[in-house]
Amino acid sequence: MSDFFIRLTRERISSTDRIRSVTKNFFLHFHAPKIHFYSLRPQFTFGLGVINASLFLLLLFSGILLMVYYEPSTTKAYSSILDINNVVIGGRYLRNIHRWAAHGLVFFAMLHLARTFFTASYTKNRKMTWNLGIGLLLVTVLSSFTGYLLPWDQLGFWAVTIASNIVGSTREVTDALNITAYFNPGLIIKNLLLGGSDVTQESLTRFYLLHVVFLPLIFVLFTALHFWRIRKQGGLNLPDNADRFLLPAAVRDDKSIKIHKSKTQILSWPTALWAELAVFLTALSIVTLFGFLINAPLKEMANTAIPENPAKAPWYFLGVQELVSYSAFGGGLLTPLLVITALFLIPYLDKNNNLSGIWFNGREGLKIVLHSITISFATIMIMMIIIIQWGWLRDWLPNSPHWLPILINPGILCIAIFCLFALFIHRLTGSSRRAVIALFSTLATGYLIFTVIGIWFRGRDWEFILWPFF
Repeated sequence: MSDFFIRLTRERISSTDRIRSVTKNFFLHFHAPKIHFYSLRPQFTFGLGVINASLFLLLLFSGILLMVYYEPSTTKAYSSILDINNVVIGGRYLRNIHRWAAHGLVFFAMLHLARTFFTASYTKNRKMTWNLGIGLLLVTVLSSFTGYLLPWDQLGFWAVTIASNIVGSTREVTDALNITAYFNPGLIIKNLLLGGSDVTQESLTRFYLLHVVFLPLIFVLFTALHFWRIRKQGGLNLPDNADRFLLPAAVRDDKSIKIHKSKTQILSWPTALWAELAVFLTALSIVTLFGFLINAPLKEMANTAIPENPAKAPWYFLGVQELVSYSAFGGGLLTPLLVITALFLIPYLDKNNNLSGIWFNGREGLKIVLHSITISFATIMIMMIIIIQWGWLRDWLPNSPHWLPILINPGILCIAIFCLFALFIHRLTGSSRRAVIALFSTLATGYLIFTVIGIWFRGRDWEFILWPFF
């Protein structure tokens, strides 16, 4: 009996020491002393948050090393990239890692946003955490895009030229209102971004400072606030009945089974941190493998007289570029602004706090996701068939008012149809949660389809092609 009490006392002392190590250590303090077993389930988060943090650290480390050899000058930037690729020992491999980690960060940040939404992790007073996450996604995309110009090759130069023209597309609105001579906000923003009306040395300097100083600092600030909010709210947003999810499915609904709190939690140290280290090493291994196998693209040195054909933006902007071909302002600015606004408003539109932490809000939610994908796919396919066969408004009504193509373009029409579908789901089910599931799913599917069209189905002169299948 005395041995039993001695062993029990030692276990308590060990647990107390581990809890104290978590609360006193800055790095370990990202976690509560104890975490729920449910939050360690791989299928709950897929480690997406840890993957994003890992990729950012990898980008930070590789970016600092690349800065040693890179020269932000229109006359030397391209040659410095060539030196990194061909002269610096391990330079090509380092640049490859940096490039693929940047693309990976954008991709997994989008997946993380989707995971957070589909598990309703923005409920229970977590609106600010959700909004910080959207801000992080926007900063991530801008960080990746500003790095596109730095090699000063044809790919980056013309991608930035396209983006700057989209920014200046507010002139479509001011022209329609006949106030461009007095007020031209697009030109002001474009001059601030580029340092002039064209992509020059001023543009490269500004993009370089944004890429290596301002955007990383904003990213770190938003990440710190994001982690602080999650930590303050007690960790991940778990289901109300998370304890019962740990039971076998056959006895999960048996209320006679009592679950003690000590059986559902585990000390953060070392279990959670070992799990995060495993995710970090996996992400690092995959990116390094990509760096070995696939070289980062580098085209000819930027030539202002010979545009790329087709001149394409980075993959995450190609959906927007597809919409721009119908209306620069309506597709390139208004549609993305409406989508971003909808994302920010989701926690306020969803009035249901039940079933938070449950993927898709259950089986009925999953059915709505599948229906939403079908609606979005059918809408865009019908629209694209009409466009390919008969053109769009400018082909039908060449003398139409300026405002008509702005308001009636594929992007705006898709958003209108998707909102009507979400309202239909709300009226049918009486659930605001299922309505926002429908809205988010249709918007996400639409973005994916337009991106695929921009990547594989647009060729020279932005003509529609069918080469992937014929």
